[in-house]
Amino acid sequence: MALPRRAREPLLVALLPLAWLAQAGLARAAGSVRLAGGLTLGGLFPVHARGAAGRACGPLKKEQGVHRLEAMLYALDRVNADPELLPGVRLGARLLDTCSRDTYALEQALSFVQALIRGRGDGDEVGLRCPGGVPPLRTAPPERVVAVVGASASSVSIMVANVLRLFAIPQISYASTAPELSDSTRYDFFSRVVPPDSYQAQAMVDIVRALGWNYVSTLASEGNYGESGVEAFVQISREAGGVCIAQSIKIPREPKPGEFNKVIRRLMETPNARGIIIFANEDDIRRVLEAARQANLTGHFLWVGSDSWGAKTSPILSLEDVAVGAITILPKRASIDGFDQYFMTRSLENNRRNIWFAEFWEENFNCKLTSSGTQSDDSTRKCTGEERIGRDSTYEQEGKVQFVIDAVYAIAHALHSMHQALCPGHTGLCPAMEPTDGRTLLQYIRAVRFNGSAGTPVMFNENGDAPGRYDIFQYQATNGSASSGGYQTVGQWAETLRLDVEALQWSGDPHEVPSSLCSLPCGPGERKKMVKGVPCCWHCEACDGYRFQVDEFTCEACPGDMRPTPNHTSCRPTPVVRLSWSSPWAALPLLLAVLGIMATTTVVATFMRHNNTPIVRASGRELSYVLLTGIFLIYAITFLMVAEPGAVVCATRRLFLGLGTTLSYSALLTKTNRIYRIFEQGKRSVTPPPFISPTSQLVITFSLTSLQVVGVIAWLGARPPHSVIDYEEQRTVDPEQARGVLKCDMSDLSLIGCLGYSLLLMVTCTVYAIKARGVPETFNEAKPIGFTMYTTCIIWLAFVPIFFGTAQSAEKIYIQTTTLTVSLSLSASVSLGMLYVPKTYVILFHPEQNVQKRKRSLKATSTVAAPPKGEDAEDHK
Repeated sequence: MALPRRAREPLLVALLPLAWLAQAGLARAAGSVRLAGGLTLGGLFPVHARGAAGRACGPLKKEQGVHRLEAMLYALDRVNADPELLPGVRLGARLLDTCSRDTYALEQALSFVQALIRGRGDGDEVGLRCPGGVPPLRTAPPERVVAVVGASASSVSIMVANVLRLFAIPQISYASTAPELSDSTRYDFFSRVVPPDSYQAQAMVDIVRALGWNYVSTLASEGNYGESGVEAFVQISREAGGVCIAQSIKIPREPKPGEFNKVIRRLMETPNARGIIIFANEDDIRRVLEAARQANLTGHFLWVGSDSWGAKTSPILSLEDVAVGAITILPKRASIDGFDQYFMTRSLENNRRNIWFAEFWEENFNCKLTSSGTQSDDSTRKCTGEERIGRDSTYEQEGKVQFVIDAVYAIAHALHSMHQALCPGHTGLCPAMEPTDGRTLLQYIRAVRFNGSAGTPVMFNENGDAPGRYDIFQYQATNGSASSGGYQTVGQWAETLRLDVEALQWSGDPHEVPSSLCSLPCGPGERKKMVKGVPCCWHCEACDGYRFQVDEFTCEACPGDMRPTPNHTSCRPTPVVRLSWSSPWAALPLLLAVLGIMATTTVVATFMRHNNTPIVRASGRELSYVLLTGIFLIYAITFLMVAEPGAVVCATRRLFLGLGTTLSYSALLTKTNRIYRIFEQGKRSVTPPPFISPTSQLVITFSLTSLQVVGVIAWLGARPPHSVIDYEEQRTVDPEQARGVLKCDMSDLSLIGCLGYSLLLMVTCTVYAIKARGVPETFNEAKPIGFTMYTTCIIWLAFVPIFFGTAQSAEKIYIQTTTLTVSLSLSASVSLGMLYVPKTYVILFHPEQNVQKRKRSLKATSTVAAPPKGEDAEDHK
C-alpha cells in the first residue's frame, strides 16, 4: 500500500534533493531516451553492463540492453498507431539505463518521481537551500510518469519497487522472476509478464524427478534472483520429497580470483551429486563452466539452468563442450516477426531517438564513428552508415523482446479500460485522468486479459504474477561436435511437465540418462539402511542368512519351514530329505544287515537241525535261541531305521531299537553269571548254585528284558509316536544347503536312552566276563563271551563320539543313522562270530567232533561240570 499523503511529507522532503542530484547525474551520464506524449511511461533497461574499478557502467549489452529498449519503442509506435487503442491519447516514454546495478538504477528511477515531488511544492516552499543560501536551480518541469516498464534484474526491480510504491506508480517487469516480488504486502504496485521463479523452481524440480535424480547441488549468484530461486527450489523439493540437496553454494557478488575454482572443488566434495541446479547471471555461468574445464571435469556435471541461462549462446561461447547436455528453462516465448522487420531496418538516420544506438552501431559492426572531427584509430575501420543489421552482422532476436512488448501493451490496455470508464465518449484525456491515479491504474492492470504479441494470454493474478509457461531446452552436440551444436526444445511446462526423454542426448551413451544419485539402487535381496539426516542417501545391506527382502527398507527371517530364494526376495519351501533305500549312506548298513540276517538264519537253522547234538546241547540251547533272536532283531532294526518314518515305523523303532540288544545282552549276562556262579560255588562246595536250570535262565533273561519292554510301552503311552520334519537339524549357514529332515520324534538323547538299558547290561556282562576270566578252559564259553564283550565295548565306545560329534554336521541324519546301524550290526556280528560261527563250523564241517565224550578225567571236574537234571550232559568242548 502507498503511504498516505501526510505520512509521505517528510519522505518527499528528503527525496527532493536526491532527485535533483539524480537529474544532474543524468546530464553528466549517458542521458535517457525521451518520447513526447500525453501519458508518459518510464522504462528501465540494462543498456550497459556493471562497471568495474569504481565505474558505474561497463560495456554495452547489445541484446539484453538495446534489443529490449528498442522493443519498448517498437511497442509504443504500434500502440500509438492503433486507432482502436487509446484513441486520441499518445503514449510518451522516458527510458533509462540501469547499468545492471541496483544502486545506480535507484538513482535513475528517482527521476520518475520528480514531477510528483514538484507537485508538492518547489524548493523555496519546502525551505530547501543550496550551500551558501542560494536557491536551487530552476529546471524544466519533468514528465509525469504514470507507469514504469522494467526492470530486468530482480535486484534492480526490488530496489526500484520500494521507491515507486511510495508514489503509487505501477511497475511491470519483463524479466524479473525473483519469488520475493510476489509478496503483495511489500511490492503491491509491482507486476510482471514473466512467471516468478517459484514456478520455474517447480518446473526444475519436476525435471530433476523426471530424470530419476535424487541428489543435486545448487549454485546461485549472490542477490535476490539467485538466492530466491535456489530457496524456492529447495523448499519445493523438500515439500515434494524425493530430492535432496547435497550442497548449496553462493557465488559472491564480487568474486575474488580463484573463487570459481573453489566452487568446483566444493561441488566435487559430493561427486555423486552430478546434477547442478544453477540460478546465476551470465558472467557467473560462464566462469563456472571455465573452472569446470580447467579442473578437467568436462562431462561430469549435469547442468540444469534457469531462465538466466535459457537459450543464450553468450554464457557458453567457446565452452560448448562443457555445456553439452545442459538442460535449461525459459519462459515460453516466440520470436516477434514484426520486431525483426522493425529492428533490421534501424539505421543511424532513422533512429536518432535512441541515444545509445550509435554506440550499438559501433559495437555491432566493429567499426568506429568519427566524433567532433576526430578520425578513428587506424586499427578499427570507419563506419560508413550504410551497414545493415542482419546483412552485415549476425542478428537473433533477444529472448525477452516478447515480454517487453507485452508489458507495454498491458499498460496500454489498462489505460484504455481506465479511459473508457473515466472518460466515456471523450477523445483524448479528460480531467478525471489528469493526473492519472496510480492506484486506480493498478486495478485496471491487474484486470487486463488479452492475447500478447506471441498469441499467448497475458494476465495477472492477485500478486501481479503471470502464469507459468516454460519451454525446456537442451544443448546438444551436432554430429559429435559440441561447437556446432545448439539448443533443442525437449519439452515444456505449464503447471505440469511434458518432457520428451527420448529426445535428450548426453555425453557418453547419448540415450542413457546419467545418474545423479547419492546412493545407487540396492540390488535384489538388499535393503536400504538410511543415512541419518539425508533421506536420499543410504547404505545397501544384504538380507543374508535366512532373511528375505520384505520391502526396500526391511528384511525379515523366513518361516522355520522355508528358506529364501537365491536372490533373497522371497521364501520357498525347504526341501525335505530322509535316509532312503537308494542312498549311498544306506548301502553299508543294509549290506551288513542282510549278511547278518543270512548268517543268523544259517546258525539258527543249523542249531535246529542238530538240536540234540552235543555242541548244541552244550551251548545251552534255550539261551542260544534267545540270544540268536536278539541278534536277528539287531540286524532287522537297520531296515526300520532306513524305512520312511511314519507312526507305525516310529513305534516299531522305539520297541525294537533296544529290544534286540536287551535280549542279547540279557542272555549273555545270564549265561556269564551262571558260569561265574558255578565256578565260584565249585570252589566252596560240590552243591550246584541255584537258578542254573534252563527254565531259571530263561526266566532271568526275560525278566531283564521285560524292564525294557515295560519302559518302551510306557513311553509309547505317554508320547504316542509320530513322524516330524526337523528344519533345525540341517539349517546350515548357507540356506541353499538347508534341508528339512523327515524323522521320528526321537531326539538324540532319547535314542541313547532307548539303548541305555542295553548298554548297562553290556557293561554288567563285561564285568562278569572279567570276573570269570580265571575259569578253567574246560568252560569253553567263558572266554568267547569275554572277548565278545570286550570287543562290543570298544565298538560302542567308538560309537558315542562319532554319533555326538556329528550333531552339527549338514549330513547329520545320514552319518548318525549309518553309525548307529553299523555299530549295532558290528556288535551283533561280534556276538554271532565269536559264540556261534565256530560251533556252526564244527557242526557242518567237522561232525566227527560233535560227539559226547565218555571218559571223565577228574571226578571233581565231572561233579562240578555235570549239569543238573534236565540239562545237557556236557558244558564244554
